[in-house]
Amino acid sequence: MSKFVGAHVSASGGVDNAPLNAMAIGAKAFALFTKNQRQWVAKPLEQKTIDAFKANLEKSGIQPKHVLPHDSYLINLGHPEIEKLEKSREAFIDELNRCEQLELEKLNFHPGSHLVKIPKKDPEYMDKLMHAELHCLDVIAESMNRAIEATKDSNVKLVIENTAGQGSNLGYKFEHLAYIIDKIEDKNRVGVCIDTCHMFTAGYDIRTRETYDETWNSFDTIVGREYLMGMHINDSKAKFGSRVDRHQSLGQGEIGWDAFRFIMNDTRMDDIPLILETIDETIWPEEIKALYALIER
Repeated sequence: MSKFVGAHVSASGGVDNAPLNAMAIGAKAFALFTKNQRQWVAKPLEQKTIDAFKANLEKSGIQPKHVLPHDSYLINLGHPEIEKLEKSREAFIDELNRCEQLELEKLNFHPGSHLVKIPKKDPEYMDKLMHAELHCLDVIAESMNRAIEATKDSNVKLVIENTAGQGSNLGYKFEHLAYIIDKIEDKNRVGVCIDTCHMFTAGYDIRTRETYDETWNSFDTIVGREYLMGMHINDSKAKFGSRVDRHQSLGQGEIGWDAFRFIMNDTRMDDIPLILETIDETIWPEEIKALYALIER
Protein backbone atom coordinates (compact mmCIF):
# COMPACT_ATOMS: atom_id res chain seq x y z
CA MET A 1 0.00 0.00 0.00
CA SER A 2 1.58 3.27 -1.12
CA LYS A 3 -0.47 6.43 -0.58
CA PHE A 4 0.66 10.00 -1.16
CA VAL A 5 -1.57 12.50 0.62
CA GLY A 6 -1.22 16.27 0.67
CA ALA A 7 -3.15 19.48 0.01
CA HIS A 8 -3.43 22.40 -2.38
CA VAL A 9 -0.88 24.68 -0.75
CA SER A 10 -0.14 28.35 -1.20
CA ALA A 11 2.47 29.53 -3.67
CA SER A 12 2.31 33.09 -2.34
CA GLY A 13 5.62 34.87 -2.73
CA GLY A 14 6.70 32.47 -5.48
CA VAL A 15 6.10 28.90 -6.60
CA ASP A 16 9.31 27.89 -4.87
CA ASN A 17 7.50 28.30 -1.55
CA ALA A 18 4.93 25.62 -2.34
CA PRO A 19 7.14 22.58 -1.54
CA LEU A 20 8.11 24.19 1.78
CA ASN A 21 4.44 24.79 2.62
CA ALA A 22 3.74 21.16 1.79
CA MET A 23 6.55 20.04 4.11
CA ALA A 24 5.11 22.16 6.91
CA ILE A 25 1.85 20.18 6.94
CA GLY A 26 3.44 16.75 6.65
CA ALA A 27 2.38 16.24 3.04
CA LYS A 28 3.70 13.58 0.70
CA ALA A 29 2.01 15.25 -2.28
CA PHE A 30 0.69 18.70 -3.09
CA ALA A 31 -1.14 20.90 -5.57
CA LEU A 32 -0.40 24.52 -6.43
CA PHE A 33 -1.13 27.31 -8.88
CA THR A 34 1.98 28.11 -10.93
CA LYS A 35 0.69 31.69 -11.44
CA ASN A 36 -1.98 33.95 -9.96
CA GLN A 37 -5.13 32.02 -10.84
CA ARG A 38 -7.27 35.20 -10.85
CA GLN A 39 -5.26 36.89 -13.60
CA TRP A 40 -4.96 36.03 -17.27
CA VAL A 41 -1.35 37.08 -17.71
CA ALA A 42 1.62 36.56 -15.42
CA LYS A 43 5.27 37.38 -15.88
CA PRO A 44 7.41 34.44 -17.02
CA LEU A 45 9.01 32.27 -14.38
CA GLU A 46 12.52 33.48 -13.60
CA GLN A 47 15.32 30.94 -13.70
CA LYS A 48 16.20 31.60 -10.06
CA THR A 49 12.60 30.79 -9.10
CA ILE A 50 12.65 27.61 -11.17
CA ASP A 51 15.94 26.53 -9.59
CA ALA A 52 14.64 27.32 -6.09
CA PHE A 53 11.45 25.33 -6.73
CA LYS A 54 13.44 22.29 -7.84
CA ALA A 55 15.77 22.56 -4.85
CA ASN A 56 12.89 22.90 -2.39
CA LEU A 57 11.03 20.02 -4.03
CA GLU A 58 14.10 17.81 -3.59
CA LYS A 59 14.40 19.00 0.00
CA SER A 60 10.76 18.04 0.65
CA GLY A 61 11.29 14.49 -0.59
CA ILE A 62 8.14 14.80 -2.71
CA GLN A 63 8.45 13.37 -6.19
CA PRO A 64 7.37 15.41 -9.26
CA LYS A 65 4.76 12.76 -10.12
CA HIS A 66 3.03 13.48 -6.80
CA VAL A 67 2.63 17.18 -7.58
CA LEU A 68 -0.65 18.17 -9.22
CA PRO A 69 -0.60 21.78 -10.47
CA HIS A 70 -3.99 23.36 -11.20
CA ASP A 71 -4.61 25.84 -13.99
CA SER A 72 -6.39 29.18 -13.64
CA TYR A 73 -10.14 29.11 -12.98
CA LEU A 74 -10.51 31.81 -15.65
CA ILE A 75 -9.75 29.31 -18.40
CA ASN A 76 -12.71 27.78 -20.25
CA LEU A 77 -11.57 25.42 -23.01
CA GLY A 78 -15.18 25.06 -24.20
CA HIS A 79 -16.10 28.75 -24.35
CA PRO A 80 -18.75 29.49 -27.02
CA GLU A 81 -17.24 32.87 -27.97
CA ILE A 82 -14.23 32.51 -30.25
CA GLU A 83 -12.26 35.46 -28.85
CA LYS A 84 -12.61 34.23 -25.26
CA LEU A 85 -11.94 30.66 -26.37
CA GLU A 86 -8.66 31.65 -28.01
CA LYS A 87 -7.69 33.60 -24.89
CA SER A 88 -8.33 30.47 -22.81
CA ARG A 89 -6.36 28.29 -25.21
CA GLU A 90 -3.34 30.61 -25.10
CA ALA A 91 -3.45 30.78 -21.30
CA PHE A 92 -3.72 26.99 -21.06
CA ILE A 93 -0.67 26.47 -23.26
CA ASP A 94 1.22 28.92 -21.05
CA GLU A 95 0.22 26.86 -18.00
CA LEU A 96 1.54 23.69 -19.66
CA ASN A 97 4.82 25.43 -20.45
CA ARG A 98 5.17 26.53 -16.83
CA CYS A 99 4.74 22.93 -15.68
CA GLU A 100 7.39 21.85 -18.17
CA GLN A 101 9.79 24.51 -16.86
CA LEU A 102 9.29 23.24 -13.32
CA GLU A 103 9.76 19.63 -14.54
CA LEU A 104 6.30 18.65 -13.32
CA GLU A 105 4.39 15.87 -15.03
CA LYS A 106 0.73 16.90 -14.86
CA LEU A 107 -1.62 19.87 -15.23
CA ASN A 108 -5.05 19.52 -13.61
CA PHE A 109 -7.94 21.51 -15.12
CA HIS A 110 -11.72 21.77 -15.23
CA PRO A 111 -12.85 20.77 -18.73
CA GLY A 112 -15.11 23.73 -19.54
CA SER A 113 -18.62 25.21 -19.58
CA HIS A 114 -21.01 25.72 -22.49
CA LEU A 115 -22.61 28.86 -20.93
CA VAL A 116 -25.79 28.37 -23.00
CA LYS A 117 -28.96 29.47 -21.22
CA ILE A 118 -31.99 27.37 -22.16
CA PRO A 119 -35.34 28.00 -20.45
CA LYS A 120 -36.50 24.79 -18.76
CA LYS A 121 -40.01 25.55 -20.03
CA ASP A 122 -38.74 25.20 -23.60
CA PRO A 123 -40.39 22.04 -25.05
CA GLU A 124 -37.06 21.20 -26.71
CA TYR A 125 -35.06 21.83 -23.54
CA MET A 126 -33.44 18.37 -23.33
CA ASP A 127 -32.54 18.26 -27.03
CA LYS A 128 -31.02 21.74 -26.91
CA LEU A 129 -29.14 20.94 -23.71
CA MET A 130 -27.70 17.75 -25.19
CA HIS A 131 -26.65 19.63 -28.32
CA ALA A 132 -24.98 22.37 -26.25
CA GLU A 133 -23.13 19.82 -24.14
CA LEU A 134 -21.91 17.73 -27.07
CA HIS A 135 -20.76 20.80 -28.98
CA CYS A 136 -18.89 22.05 -25.91
CA LEU A 137 -17.25 18.65 -25.35
CA ASP A 138 -16.05 18.72 -28.96
CA VAL A 139 -14.60 22.20 -28.47
CA ILE A 140 -12.84 21.10 -25.26
CA ALA A 141 -11.29 18.12 -27.04
CA GLU A 142 -10.16 20.35 -29.90
CA SER A 143 -8.65 22.80 -27.39
CA MET A 144 -6.74 19.96 -25.75
CA ASN A 145 -5.50 18.60 -29.08
CA ARG A 146 -4.25 22.06 -30.02
CA ALA A 147 -2.51 22.43 -26.67
CA ILE A 148 -0.83 19.04 -27.06
CA GLU A 149 0.34 19.94 -30.56
CA ALA A 150 1.67 23.30 -29.33
CA THR A 151 3.66 21.49 -26.62
CA LYS A 152 4.57 18.37 -28.59
CA ASP A 153 8.10 18.29 -27.17
CA SER A 154 6.64 18.14 -23.65
CA ASN A 155 5.51 15.16 -21.61
CA VAL A 156 3.17 17.12 -19.32
CA LYS A 157 -0.15 15.30 -19.09
CA LEU A 158 -3.47 17.15 -19.37
CA VAL A 159 -5.42 15.88 -16.36
CA ILE A 160 -9.17 16.48 -16.66
CA GLU A 161 -11.03 17.00 -13.39
CA ASN A 162 -14.58 15.76 -12.96
CA THR A 163 -17.03 18.47 -11.89
CA ALA A 164 -20.15 18.67 -9.75
CA GLY A 165 -22.17 19.79 -12.77
CA GLN A 166 -22.92 23.18 -11.26
CA GLY A 167 -24.25 25.69 -13.78
CA SER A 168 -23.18 24.66 -17.28
CA ASN A 169 -19.94 22.97 -16.19
CA LEU A 170 -19.25 19.76 -18.06
CA GLY A 171 -17.34 16.74 -16.82
CA TYR A 172 -19.90 15.73 -14.20
CA LYS A 173 -20.60 12.43 -15.95
CA PHE A 174 -18.03 9.71 -16.51
CA GLU A 175 -19.39 9.65 -20.07
CA HIS A 176 -18.22 13.26 -20.55
CA LEU A 177 -14.67 12.33 -19.53
CA ALA A 178 -14.69 9.28 -21.80
CA TYR A 179 -16.07 11.31 -24.73
CA ILE A 180 -13.26 13.86 -24.43
CA ILE A 181 -10.54 11.24 -24.06
CA ASP A 182 -11.84 9.36 -27.10
CA LYS A 183 -11.23 12.47 -29.22
CA ILE A 184 -7.70 13.14 -27.96
CA GLU A 185 -5.17 12.20 -30.62
CA ASP A 186 -2.23 11.51 -28.27
CA LYS A 187 -3.76 9.61 -25.38
CA ASN A 188 -0.35 9.36 -23.68
CA ARG A 189 -0.81 13.03 -22.79
CA VAL A 190 -4.22 12.77 -21.08
CA GLY A 191 -5.44 11.70 -17.64
CA VAL A 192 -8.23 12.22 -15.11
CA CYS A 193 -8.44 13.61 -11.57
CA ILE A 194 -11.48 12.58 -9.53
CA ASP A 195 -12.76 14.96 -6.86
CA THR A 196 -14.77 13.06 -4.23
CA CYS A 197 -17.06 16.02 -3.47
CA HIS A 198 -17.78 16.59 -7.16
CA MET A 199 -18.31 12.87 -7.72
CA PHE A 200 -20.78 12.66 -4.86
CA THR A 201 -22.87 15.72 -5.70
CA ALA A 202 -22.90 14.71 -9.37
CA GLY A 203 -24.73 11.53 -8.34
CA TYR A 204 -22.00 8.93 -7.82
CA ASP A 205 -22.35 7.46 -4.34
CA ILE A 206 -19.25 6.26 -2.45
CA ARG A 207 -20.63 6.14 1.11
CA THR A 208 -21.07 2.37 1.45
CA ARG A 209 -18.92 -0.54 0.36
CA GLU A 210 -21.53 -1.55 -2.22
CA THR A 211 -21.98 1.90 -3.76
CA TYR A 212 -18.24 2.64 -3.65
CA ASP A 213 -17.47 -0.53 -5.62
CA GLU A 214 -20.34 0.13 -8.02
CA THR A 215 -19.14 3.69 -8.70
CA TRP A 216 -15.52 2.76 -9.28
CA ASN A 217 -16.41 -0.27 -11.40
CA SER A 218 -18.45 2.12 -13.51
CA PHE A 219 -15.46 4.45 -13.81
CA ASP A 220 -13.25 1.54 -14.86
CA THR A 221 -15.73 0.49 -17.54
CA ILE A 222 -16.62 3.90 -18.94
CA VAL A 223 -13.39 5.89 -18.57
CA GLY A 224 -10.66 3.35 -17.76
CA ARG A 225 -8.63 3.07 -14.57
CA GLU A 226 -5.41 3.66 -16.51
CA TYR A 227 -6.41 7.30 -16.86
CA LEU A 228 -6.74 7.98 -13.10
CA MET A 229 -3.76 10.19 -12.27
CA GLY A 230 -4.85 12.03 -9.14
CA MET A 231 -7.68 12.67 -6.69
CA HIS A 232 -9.04 15.58 -4.70
CA ILE A 233 -10.08 14.33 -1.28
CA ASN A 234 -13.01 16.42 -0.01
CA ASP A 235 -16.18 15.93 2.00
CA SER A 236 -19.31 17.74 0.79
CA LYS A 237 -21.54 20.38 2.36
CA ALA A 238 -24.11 19.73 -0.38
CA LYS A 239 -26.46 16.77 -0.60
CA PHE A 240 -25.98 13.70 -2.78
CA GLY A 241 -26.89 14.39 -6.40
CA SER A 242 -27.44 18.12 -5.79
CA ARG A 243 -24.88 19.17 -8.45
CA VAL A 244 -23.64 21.85 -6.04
CA ASP A 245 -19.90 22.32 -5.47
CA ARG A 246 -19.35 23.02 -1.77
CA HIS A 247 -16.37 21.35 -0.10
CA GLN A 248 -16.32 20.42 3.58
CA SER A 249 -13.73 19.16 6.06
CA LEU A 250 -13.37 15.39 6.20
CA GLY A 251 -16.04 13.62 8.24
CA GLN A 252 -18.03 16.81 8.70
CA GLY A 253 -20.08 16.61 5.53
CA GLU A 254 -22.54 14.43 3.68
CA ILE A 255 -19.99 11.83 2.56
CA GLY A 256 -18.55 10.74 5.91
CA TRP A 257 -15.41 8.81 6.83
CA ASP A 258 -16.20 5.40 5.33
CA ALA A 259 -15.60 6.57 1.75
CA PHE A 260 -12.14 7.87 2.67
CA ARG A 261 -11.35 4.61 4.49
CA PHE A 262 -12.22 2.73 1.29
CA ILE A 263 -9.92 5.00 -0.74
CA MET A 264 -6.99 4.70 1.66
CA ASN A 265 -7.23 0.90 1.50
CA ASP A 266 -7.77 0.66 -2.25
CA THR A 267 -4.57 -0.29 -4.08
CA ARG A 268 -6.01 1.30 -7.22
CA MET A 269 -5.27 4.69 -5.64
CA ASP A 270 -1.63 3.86 -4.93
CA ASP A 271 1.16 6.10 -6.22
CA ILE A 272 -1.02 9.05 -7.30
CA PRO A 273 -1.41 12.43 -5.58
CA LEU A 274 -4.34 12.51 -3.14
CA ILE A 275 -4.96 16.20 -2.56
CA LEU A 276 -7.02 17.85 0.15
CA GLU A 277 -9.03 20.91 -0.86
CA THR A 278 -11.05 20.96 2.34
CA ILE A 279 -12.19 24.28 3.74
CA ASP A 280 -10.07 24.66 6.89
CA GLU A 281 -6.39 24.66 6.03
CA THR A 282 -5.45 24.98 9.70
CA ILE A 283 -6.43 21.34 10.22
CA TRP A 284 -4.78 19.93 7.10
CA PRO A 285 -1.96 18.33 9.15
CA GLU A 286 -4.59 16.55 11.28
CA GLU A 287 -6.60 15.51 8.22
CA ILE A 288 -3.49 14.08 6.57
CA LYS A 289 -2.66 12.08 9.70
CA ALA A 290 -6.30 10.94 9.99
CA LEU A 291 -6.28 9.63 6.42
CA TYR A 292 -3.07 7.64 6.98
CA ALA A 293 -4.56 6.27 10.21
CA LEU A 294 -7.37 4.75 8.14
CA ILE A 295 -4.97 2.35 6.44
CA GLU A 296 -5.56 -1.18 7.68
CA ARG A 297 -2.22 -2.77 8.44
